[in-house]
Amino acid sequence: MKSVYINPFLLTGYESPEYFCDRKIETEKLITALQNGRNITLISPRRMGKTGLIHHVFNSFANKKGVTSIYIDIYHTNSLSNFVKLLANTVVGSLDTKSQKIISKVFSFFKSIRPVLAADNSSGIPKLTIDFAPSQTEESLKEIFDYLAESGKTCFIAIDEFQQITNYGENGVEALLRSYVQQLTNVHFVFSGSQKHIMESLFTSASRPFYQSTQMLQLAEIDKIEYQKFASKLFSKANKTITPEVFNLIYEKVNGHTWYVQMLLNRLYSLAKTEYDVATAEKISDEIINENEATYQTYCKLITEKQLRLLKAIAAENIVTQPTSNFFIEKYKLGAASSIKTALTSLLEKELIFENNGNYRVYDCFFSIWLSKIKI
Repeated sequence: MKSVYINPFLLTGYESPEYFCDRKIETEKLITALQNGRNITLISPRRMGKTGLIHHVFNSFANKKGVTSIYIDIYHTNSLSNFVKLLANTVVGSLDTKSQKIISKVFSFFKSIRPVLAADNSSGIPKLTIDFAPSQTEESLKEIFDYLAESGKTCFIAIDEFQQITNYGENGVEALLRSYVQQLTNVHFVFSGSQKHIMESLFTSASRPFYQSTQMLQLAEIDKIEYQKFASKLFSKANKTITPEVFNLIYEKVNGHTWYVQMLLNRLYSLAKTEYDVATAEKISDEIINENEATYQTYCKLITEKQLRLLKAIAAENIVTQPTSNFFIEKYKLGAASSIKTALTSLLEKELIFENNGNYRVYDCFFSIWLSKIKI
């Protein structure tokens, strides 16, 4: 049964095209690439909307016979074994126990993998899960890809936060995955990630196994005019009005960063009003920041004073293109350029800031606003 949303500005998950804003060009590029057998690399900062875009694209394939779309997020995996187990359970998935033919096929196909049939804790419906011995990880991975190859279906697989594979302790993970990916003719991949420098290195460095093996796609902010039309349409359906002035304030306040725009629109929409002004939008932003102040204070305690001064300086500027320039360093009294480079690297690794096309920003837009107002 389709979910009924009181608030149309979704903050998690994907519902339908009705609640998805724009991305027409990116959607067409992804669909065209996959339908023509090209794997694609999708890169964007977190919360820019890449996961929603993937589900939006996969939704367009939902009713196509012989097509299966699979999404996995590997952000929390820390080994090849974790990755393979997640992939196995997602690919095989939950099976209808009435279809004994399918269950028998799964049990007979896999040799290193142990299919386990057990009742789901919440629904009570029998569910098929996968397990295997860590020593058989590579063999299990081969069996999964063989299973996909022999499925008789066209499979589209999105692996989100793909850069995580570079943190696995096993040697040769990239080469191993590449060896299977390049052999599959009926399975096509979306490799998406949020750490730009790692993702670009994986797919554009001549020394890496995935070198030039995919079409590259960078995801930027949604066009402000298109976003405004989208927001206005959803507000008007509830007999509410959001003026261009109010929307512009929201969009500019968070640099068009999708999730933060959605959060502000969500909170605005939830008010028992039919019209809104700039003061109301500002109040909502302040409320969100106040609610998270304890978290922001914790962030500050977990970094060095040098890193905090640099972080606050970036927040004050909103966007910084030359963080090691004399002008920037002197303006905020940051010290030696060499120490700034070290602090910059650390903040990037901690994902407190991100870099996009040479521009540095604080990752959390509300944290950035809070930082720009405090004294250190």
